[in-house]
Amino acid sequence: MQVFIDLFVELVKSMAVIIMVAYLFTRTRLYRQVLDRRLGRQGRALLILIFGAFSIWGTLAGVEILGGIANTRDLGPALGGLLAGPVVGVGAGLIGAAQRLTMGGFTAVPCALATVAAGFSGGVVYLLFKRRLAPVWAAMLLALFTESLHMGLTLLMARPYDKALALVGEVMVPMIVVNAIGMGVFVLIIRNEERERVTRVQKERMEGELNVAREIQLGIVPAIFPPFPEREEFDLHASLESAREVGGDLYDFFLLDDDHLCMAIGDVSGKGVPASLFMAVTITLLRAVGHRTSLPDEVLARVNAPLCRDNDAAMFVTLFFAVCDVRTGEMTYSSGGHPPPYIVRADGAVEPLPRTAGAGLGVSSRIAFGTGTAKLECGDGLLLYTDGVTEAMDAAGGMFGEERLVAALGGVAAQDGAAHMMAAVRAAVDGFTAGAEQYDDITMLGFRRTRGAC
Repeated sequence: MQVFIDLFVELVKSMAVIIMVAYLFTRTRLYRQVLDRRLGRQGRALLILIFGAFSIWGTLAGVEILGGIANTRDLGPALGGLLAGPVVGVGAGLIGAAQRLTMGGFTAVPCALATVAAGFSGGVVYLLFKRRLAPVWAAMLLALFTESLHMGLTLLMARPYDKALALVGEVMVPMIVVNAIGMGVFVLIIRNEERERVTRVQKERMEGELNVAREIQLGIVPAIFPPFPEREEFDLHASLESAREVGGDLYDFFLLDDDHLCMAIGDVSGKGVPASLFMAVTITLLRAVGHRTSLPDEVLARVNAPLCRDNDAAMFVTLFFAVCDVRTGEMTYSSGGHPPPYIVRADGAVEPLPRTAGAGLGVSSRIAFGTGTAKLECGDGLLLYTDGVTEAMDAAGGMFGEERLVAALGGVAAQDGAAHMMAAVRAAVDGFTAGAEQYDDITMLGFRRTRGAC
């Protein structure tokens, strides 16, 4: 029993070296050529040398016993054939066989033939599985077959027979078990590598598609500032920072005529690609409807109706829409469940716009939207924002909140432009979160009536 255990341990050591080197092989360019079926003559020749070297190592690391050698020599050619076909398997087997013949002994010839047969058998299995890597169970059955053949050839050809029978009795079980384990482990490594490779490719493709989607999304909202450089009556700026590659926040602005500026901001429920698609539909509807009427409540109602139709995903968007007379500062607005913007007075006072009736768009076509009015004096500013600002979290899970938002806006000077007002808020949010992961999209739109309007 002790002899069996010692022999098994030595064979496992030999097999482990082969498996380790085989794992390193999976990190090479040659291995990728094997997977992609782009293996040329030079590649096959190199594989023959590699797996032939495995075969030689299996012999040299073997254990001499009863005039023979217990070894893992067949593992190299069988793996070569299993991975790249009969040519590689037989080629590696010939190398291992030639080296075994040089060592002599009464089992030299049957062992050499068995090594070539192992490589050929691996290649046959490769062809049976249509030039694809065999599953683990098939690889282990291959090892069982090749080692059984090895034992059979030894009994058939080695003489004296009694000596061959004694040798086979000692080495058969450990050689079959160790080679089967080695074959199974190698195939498992290769299969895991293939799965990782497929996952990497899919991830890279998805990331590429998401980057394109983000570019498209950012291309939907206005991105050139100042948007109306010839207008001295007002200053306008906006930003959208998604928590993921794509998000569901939106903003928009456009002039109805020389005096009336429309501003909108919204937040779609959920995140990711579905939210971005719903966002694109919303902003398209908003532009189509917003140019037809200057009544904010009517705009929201007309946008809401098509969003409610065929909304199987039950998504919705909170939306704020305002029309400001940049000449007088008179503003009318409606809100579909969106956080009320803040007016930043020229004297530093900060006050929220009064809430109006309404709920998220896409929920029900029966929702009625109210209308509010406000007056922006010269020097007054307005900040539209999504809840990604007030719900920004620090590492402990605390929220930024409206009080901190009001404090940040209160520190903005009357002469500061819209971009500076937004930057002050963003700096306050960053200071609060202190590097914690961004949880939600952060979108802001800043507006200020300048002294040129007075």
